[in-house]
Amino acid sequence: MVDSVRNHDALGNDCHPVRTRGFTLIELLVVMAIIGILISFLLPTLGSAKQAARGTICISNLRSLGLGWQAYANDYEERAMPLAYTDAQDVGQGDSVYWWGTSGSVSGFVDHEQGFIAPYLDAALHDGSVYECPEQPWGRYRAQGAARSITSTYGYNGYYLSPSKTPGWSGTIGHRPWRRIGDILEPSRLLVFADTLLTGDPPSNNALLDPPMLYRSGGRWRENRAPTTCFRHGRSAGGQGPGSAAGVRADGSASMHQGKPAWIQDRENAIGSVTNGNGPWYIPDWRDWQ
Repeated sequence: MVDSVRNHDALGNDCHPVRTRGFTLIELLVVMAIIGILISFLLPTLGSAKQAARGTICISNLRSLGLGWQAYANDYEERAMPLAYTDAQDVGQGDSVYWWGTSGSVSGFVDHEQGFIAPYLDAALHDGSVYECPEQPWGRYRAQGAARSITSTYGYNGYYLSPSKTPGWSGTIGHRPWRRIGDILEPSRLLVFADTLLTGDPPSNNALLDPPMLYRSGGRWRENRAPTTCFRHGRSAGGQGPGSAAGVRADGSASMHQGKPAWIQDRENAIGSVTNGNGPWYIPDWRDWQ
């Protein structure tokens, strides 16, 4: 469409007409198509950037937990933090106390300030806090515990670090030594905290980082059919195949562990273990257990 307008000079005299030209419908459609193509190119990049950002936040969270864990040990003669106090001799008639807070088993509500690590973290237990992996936000998992509220989507390696204070397993491994920081074998590889999830429909959060093999007795081990390490970061389109699991080690270093299909037992939720053996990530001295 072309319009003609008359232009005037400062004295009011007519000048040559100025023609203005608008877009035709075809030109407008072409521009819109080009914009659509550019957006289709950008969307995967934006999605990857968001995934990378969530991974960075997760690593930062785990480093904070690792620092809190080390600070606890500094205050308790280098002894590693317990995973939980659940026996009456420790809690009396009160709630069970975990590293992240109380379970609400008696009171009906969770209190993160009672958690063993709480004094060393400037953070509360809530949606999007340092206790929660951004790749598994509140609403994408079923909460464990009587209170059915947020606890943590990170798991602590109490199986190796505090055997007698690791509920569910203490009956078989309680005789193993409660570790001190200086006694830890291969601290640059031992996982202290990592991404965790528990198989189910829907899956639930789990604050225990269990090994791929469980102790029986007399130096014998069996396969853990319900591992807890979750490879949720950077999964392929449609959630097929494992992604990576973030973890922080005893020396304070943190990174992603790229999963392999052979490690995964729950493919839908990408739950498995870092390798199929206990050492060195979970229990570096497992061959010497008696």
